[in-house]
Amino acid sequence: MKLKIKMLVLVGLGVMLAPQLTKAQNPIITDVFTADPAPLVYDDTVYLYTSHDTASVSSTNYEMKDWLVFSSTDMKNWKNHGPKLSPKDFSWATGDAYAAEVAERDGKFYFYVSTFHKDDDRSDGGAAIGVAVADSPLGPFKDAKGEALIYNEMTTDNPHGWDDIDPSVFVDNDGQAYMYWGNGSLKMVKLKDNMTELDGEIQYYNPKNFIEGPWVYKRKGLYYLVYASKGEERERVEYATSDSPEGPWEYRGILADSAPNSFTIHPGIIEYKGKDYFFYHNGVLPTGGSYRRSITVDYMYYNEDGTIQKVEQTEEGVEAVE
Repeated sequence: MKLKIKMLVLVGLGVMLAPQLTKAQNPIITDVFTADPAPLVYDDTVYLYTSHDTASVSSTNYEMKDWLVFSSTDMKNWKNHGPKLSPKDFSWATGDAYAAEVAERDGKFYFYVSTFHKDDDRSDGGAAIGVAVADSPLGPFKDAKGEALIYNEMTTDNPHGWDDIDPSVFVDNDGQAYMYWGNGSLKMVKLKDNMTELDGEIQYYNPKNFIEGPWVYKRKGLYYLVYASKGEERERVEYATSDSPEGPWEYRGILADSAPNSFTIHPGIIEYKGKDYFFYHNGVLPTGGSYRRSITVDYMYYNEDGTIQKVEQTEEGVEAVE
């Protein structure tokens, strides 16, 4: 069953939607408001790192104080491990906990986060990216550098102060790590083997309709760049491919339409136990909306030529796997 317009009306009025959602898989997290899904498959388990929306029903802006972690071994039942990191864990940071992603390398787990930098001797403030590290996917995580990995003054292609957000880290088969991020333009830089230092100059791209939220991965020798795009009135998801992690990126089209009852959408993609999954967020829970979002997952299918079929956003979600 597809999500219907009638359902959105019910959400907006707060009319007895809970029994219907109880029977459905989506959203997959219903006890708290979550956004910006970043799934990681490790040791036969899916770990899901999320933003945490805490804004009130009447709020007109984001309130996001920490990052949460969930896990599942069947894609149906999700365990809430609670908050594992917050901007307060970084001495240089201030403000909210925006989109983040975790990458594993050599048994260590690197938690790349977007937040804001204090006004100090190093930066005049603005969005910044930090990295924490742990020996387990569940932490405890601690600041790996003692300073921001990226801060606003390091990128000058956009005039606004929040363009350094939404990190996505990809480690290629040859061991080279890359970090992608941005709002208004896509930025990329290589990382050193220690995953906490830049390795070269920052590169800039302008994929068609790009806004934010990049997700980069590799499948059968082809590199995929998936991102939140302009859409018509609200963000949707589009994607591009390349023969190199450094581009150039060939635009491939729309991957997912705008999410119900949410201005933003944020992709996260994995292959798990032989199936491909597309994570995103919407605002369909009771009292939900653009600042009170909920993570959802649906199947994703590839064509023979490597292109991706448009994702169908459903209420049913996905089936349990063994």
